[in-house]
Amino acid sequence: MTQLPPRIPRLGWVLAFLAVTTVLGLAWINLKSTRPDDEALRPVIANVPDFSFTSQSGQTVTRADLAGKIWVADFIFTRCPGPCPVMTARMAELQSALARVGGDDVRLVSVTVDPEYDTPEVLTAYGERFGANPALWYFLTGDSQKIDDFAVKGMLQPLMRDPDGVPNHSQKFVVVDGEGRIRTFYDLDDRELIPKLLMDIGALVRERNRGAQPASTPAG
Repeated sequence: MTQLPPRIPRLGWVLAFLAVTTVLGLAWINLKSTRPDDEALRPVIANVPDFSFTSQSGQTVTRADLAGKIWVADFIFTRCPGPCPVMTARMAELQSALARVGGDDVRLVSVTVDPEYDTPEVLTAYGERFGANPALWYFLTGDSQKIDDFAVKGMLQPLMRDPDGVPNHSQKFVVVDGEGRIRTFYDLDDRELIPKLLMDIGALVRERNRGAQPASTPAG
């Protein structure tokens, strides 16, 4: 009489099921967080125009100063009653994440939309509240009309003012490549904001190192 193989105890089946489920779950997470190369090469949205503003350190910062650097920009003001502190806190998270992965060729750029109040001294104190490294994270101020034009025409971000003069501005983060071209935007309320920014920054670093060309380039 053929002897049947011993039955696996119920606990063994449970453990085996959990092991397989764990492996499949990890594989799914890895697949979701991986982008194919052609998707990583995001098309160019627009070219950032020339600009010249003043940093919190009192230094002039221009488009040329950021040449070869990948940068992430946002628009804030220090007496903002709304989302600005949250936006700056997210930028601080990005700064910390870049420090951990060695993102020395990345810059963060926060432009005030309230330049009459936000002097370099005010921006310095504001940046210090969030641990901003002035060598890597610029808080820029300058002529009000030039900033308005830069935000709306240059960075393609909405900007209006209430009757009492309070700015209503974009809550997006703008990713710019080393050639000074806008490549993508992310909303403040994106739950995966920091991982997505890091992923795009990594993709742009690889694109630059390979000498790859983006999918399309705007005229002008």
